[in-house]
Amino acid sequence: MIYIHIPFCKSFCTYCSFYSELPQGLEKGICGRFSDALCREIELRKEDILSCSEHNTLYIGGGTPSLLSVRELAKIVAKLGDLGLGNFEEFTLEANPEDIVQKGAKYLSELRRIGVNRLSMGVQSFDDELLRRMNRRHDAATAVKAYCMAEDAGFENISIDLIFGWLGSGQVLGTDHLESWERSIDAALTISQNGQSPKHISCYQLSIEEGSALYEQQALMQRQEGQQQGKPQQSSENKEQQYEQICSAQYNLLCKKLREAGYNHYEISNFALPGYEAKHNSAYWDHTPYVGLGPGAHSFKMQGQSYIRSWNKADLMAYIKAAENGDLSSIMEQEILDNEQISIEKIMLGLRTAAGVEPKYITNKEQMQKAIAQNKLTKVQNKFRIPEQYFFISDSIIAKLI
Repeated sequence: MIYIHIPFCKSFCTYCSFYSELPQGLEKGICGRFSDALCREIELRKEDILSCSEHNTLYIGGGTPSLLSVRELAKIVAKLGDLGLGNFEEFTLEANPEDIVQKGAKYLSELRRIGVNRLSMGVQSFDDELLRRMNRRHDAATAVKAYCMAEDAGFENISIDLIFGWLGSGQVLGTDHLESWERSIDAALTISQNGQSPKHISCYQLSIEEGSALYEQQALMQRQEGQQQGKPQQSSENKEQQYEQICSAQYNLLCKKLREAGYNHYEISNFALPGYEAKHNSAYWDHTPYVGLGPGAHSFKMQGQSYIRSWNKADLMAYIKAAENGDLSSIMEQEILDNEQISIEKIMLGLRTAAGVEPKYITNKEQMQKAIAQNKLTKVQNKFRIPEQYFFISDSIIAKLI
């Protein structure tokens, strides 16, 4: 099970805090130099990679992996092939709709040739106003065109990402918040030119993360509000409550419409038609060991009786130089997780899924019994899970159990 992080973006989305760089601001040929460094990391971490091959999946994310040429991607895949890894059961590539349209049918055909059998397309919304506010490079029409091109190229397993929690015209109580979201859901379900819904849909609530442009915008607005004199201000607590009510309504609408469309809600943010649940991501939630390659990528493994999480520093040039020097120690960090940390993670990850968590990991039996009495925990096949109607408040339920 391998994750590869491609740290390049043409522009930064306002909500994103993932590590990436603008290649146009770096040295010429940086993408090629990066792919060479990635191949070198594969050589240096051969033992780690082979020890995590229980699940034969490869996920290339970012950043924007579709910025790399197929030649560079093929070189990386070939290097994994040198280790005896290939014919991946699930090989996912994250792709930007604009890149697909610009690079065309040949690009998609070449992706299939190197083994990509699943595309994860960052659509985010079908509302052009919201896409502009997100600083996305595509509009709704481009997303539809890219999806149809991928279908024409033979991609059957396509996942699309959507974000809810964006509000009309920046107003907390904008009248169009639910209507706009419903239009995006309907557009997602009817995006195919063949009359088939996407095999997989991932939907995330907008999260304003430190380091994102949206975080800075919000901080500026709060400063400006604080400077206003003589005007009654709505309390932050009231605003947050109203915002959560809106997000809850959007999430409930999402669950209802996708359930009616035949989707399996197998994880809080993920919906799949039967048989198309993401194998790679599902393994994360089950604590399956994996290797992360590239700057900012994380890995997880068991060594003896210890669980170890490690990661590469989010620094592109330091990563490249370390790989070129054949010594990754300067850019790698790790922590050893104790039994309590593992139990907490088991609860947090397991209760995000429809599969649930084994009762032995829930040590707070008093809170467990309360949650059962309130129907916020139900038992399914010897595991406890949170029913779908309480998924939206799962964080508060989980917090009481750990």
